[in-house]
Amino acid sequence: MYTDVLIIGGGLASLYTALNIKSDLKITIITKGDLYRCNSSLAQGGIAACINKEDSYKNHIKDTFIAGNKFNNLEALNMMVKTSKKRIDKLIKFGVSFDKYKNGKLKTTMEGGHSNRRILHAGGDITGKVIMDTLISNVKKRSNITLLDNTMAINLIKNKNICIGAKVLNKKVFNITSKYTVIATGGIGGLFKNTTNTSISTGDGIALAYRAGCNLKNMEFIQFHPTAFYSKEKGKKFLISEAVRGEGAYLKNKFKKRFMFKYHKRGELAPRDIVARGIYKELIDNDEDYVYLDATHLEDSFIKKRFPNIYQKCLENGFDMCNDYIPVVAVEHYFIGGIKTDINGLTNIKNLYACGECANTGVHGANRLASNSLLECITFGYNIAKNINNNSYNDKYLLDEIYDLDNWDFPHYKKKIQHIMDKSVGIVRNKKDLLKAEVKIENILNDFNKHFYSKDFYETLNMATVSKLIIKACLKREESLGCYYIEK
Repeated sequence: MYTDVLIIGGGLASLYTALNIKSDLKITIITKGDLYRCNSSLAQGGIAACINKEDSYKNHIKDTFIAGNKFNNLEALNMMVKTSKKRIDKLIKFGVSFDKYKNGKLKTTMEGGHSNRRILHAGGDITGKVIMDTLISNVKKRSNITLLDNTMAINLIKNKNICIGAKVLNKKVFNITSKYTVIATGGIGGLFKNTTNTSISTGDGIALAYRAGCNLKNMEFIQFHPTAFYSKEKGKKFLISEAVRGEGAYLKNKFKKRFMFKYHKRGELAPRDIVARGIYKELIDNDEDYVYLDATHLEDSFIKKRFPNIYQKCLENGFDMCNDYIPVVAVEHYFIGGIKTDINGLTNIKNLYACGECANTGVHGANRLASNSLLECITFGYNIAKNINNNSYNDKYLLDEIYDLDNWDFPHYKKKIQHIMDKSVGIVRNKKDLLKAEVKIENILNDFNKHFYSKDFYETLNMATVSKLIIKACLKREESLGCYYIEK
């Protein structure tokens, strides 16, 4: 099978890239699962952009730089912030309906680490879903875009140092050759037992890129979201947006006392890494499993209108946000490291791009500022599309090979990897545990000495591969920085 542009992944980075590529190029988007099942759809809080007169590009850049521990790529960061309004305008042109005041002005909210109200939201607290539903509708109308769901890329195909497509797995294994390939596979949450990500987020794109010889960067930086609903039941944890604290909710310990001002002058609105470690410290000091999120002092009508989805999900789990303290805990949320790219999303392999959470553009530094992730997706998705549109690469490859699938199903490997990562590569790490984890992951990889054409095989192989790369990066960094914290 041949296509001009192959995009691996079906989230915001993928769709925004596709919609900005010129219509005379044939585009194929493949997704491992269903198109509607991606992390972008789960985004609650919103998307950060400088649209208010009271705000400035300088302030947004400064907030991002401080949150990132001054480890950011300033060229990429400046470009992202200064083009943010244009990218938002394009989303609106595609039909995204952001929440507005009665006078038609776009509503904005505050979140941790921000000095101004600059987070746009849609549907109250279902921003990601609103954006994704709109873009999916646009994509389906484009005659030059083909969607293949339940199709997993298992290896990239190269001719010397040029990427010419990918070997993919559906009901059969076959090749899709292309002039340009974009990896937009999302994060690594599936490496952990407790995560805000979908279960299919197993670092596939990063593993693909690594096997093909791509440079990776900042693999030790994993962000833990401070507030996920706590439950002992499997699958019951869900994200409670940063925006809830942005609108005035408090974090309290088992004594019903606020504690975040012990750790940062901005209290609950400190950057995420600080809030996550503050919660971790309270749990250790008080021998507890969770802390509380208290929104009971906010108006009932405001909570129900501003956070309808979160309110309903809490209610379904026996908690009324208007009257009850909500048990919360920090869980794996966002991968800051990834495939190293330049400002145009290009990797070190010709005609291979990466975008979104699987990429490392450098905009986040050592810790991501809330609601900058969706902005990064559309910023670099646009740049990739523009780069492809301006390119004149004409070589065309056809490699028709078809293989049958193998039977391979060992779910215990996945659980073992998740246990290792939860225990040794969490919010707070130490060298002793990391060294033990490295040996355990290496032992798992040694069991993969045979090759199987199976989705479960490649998913597990990818999980083990990315875990190994993360642990190795952790062992190289001896000092704490941003969301990477190592005990001495």
